Amino acid sequence: MPSLDPATQVLPVNGSREALFAFAQAVVDASRPDAVVVCPNPFYQIYEGAALLAGASPQFLNTLPARRFALDFAELPDDVWSRTQLTYVCSPGNPTGRVMDLDEWRRLFELSDRHGFVIASDECYSEIYLDESRPPLGALEAAHRLGRPGFPRLVTFSSLSKRSNVPGMRSGFVAGDPAILAKFLLYRTYHGCAMGPPVQAASIAAWNDEAHVVENRRLYREKFHAVVPLLATTLPARAPQAGFYVWLATPVPDTEFALRLYRDYNVAVLPGSYLARPARGVNPGGNHVRIALVAPMGECVDAAHRVSTLAGQLNREMAASS
Repeated sequence: MPSLDPATQVLPVNGSREALFAFAQAVVDASRPDAVVVCPNPFYQIYEGAALLAGASPQFLNTLPARRFALDFAELPDDVWSRTQLTYVCSPGNPTGRVMDLDEWRRLFELSDRHGFVIASDECYSEIYLDESRPPLGALEAAHRLGRPGFPRLVTFSSLSKRSNVPGMRSGFVAGDPAILAKFLLYRTYHGCAMGPPVQAASIAAWNDEAHVVENRRLYREKFHAVVPLLATTLPARAPQAGFYVWLATPVPDTEFALRLYRDYNVAVLPGSYLARPARGVNPGGNHVRIALVAPMGECVDAAHRVSTLAGQLNREMAASS
């Protein structure tokens, strides 16, 4: 991985959420009534909101279990790609934990070259992974491997929030194509706020310390090793490639499962259909819930027992009614 020029290829931001939203306002040409922003589906809600407020139409790429949650760029026809100005990708994915491989990046870069759109790579979860010997492939590294000096039309977004468990500190950075970042910096001079000196000092300390990040990964790894087998006794649970979510298929509609789990077992999960939009006849978040393993180990294990108990009860109810 080549070094980045901090003067032209890196920009500090007040958390990746703010940056992901503002970025669309800086790169989308709102004078074009047919402008498109492409997003994965399910997705982080900021992508859709940013697209709409930038005056663009969001278009979705479904990430489905049958494809192991990989993006299928052929889902959108050329006439949509030709109107695309910005594509958001998230790797490792929220909520699936899917990591884009080099071939997926190659195909996305080819589309960007052909149609001229900018790629915003959300890598908020890039430092939470289970195998210490195999960190996720990032966008900038993929571009470097594929011989794309200067990272044309590519910007990556990162944050301390997941890496260091400090989501409230609002500290992150963007990096990539210097021409795109120059436009983004100009836009941010009008709407962005400078990061306060205490946050700057804390950020420097956090970015310079890798030991706590390794420990953070160890704790998540232990939770996955404890929780996934418990869930798998009644549900098709498996650990993700990266991130700290279990993307769990449910035996009944996800909203019903989440409601009963909260009402009867005092466990909160997020219905997957709330994270997605219907596209091409399917809501790809349907019949899934997102479970975040951010609580201490004991609470995660207790919650997994309760989730598994509810699933077993539902399985028996469905068997009795069939």
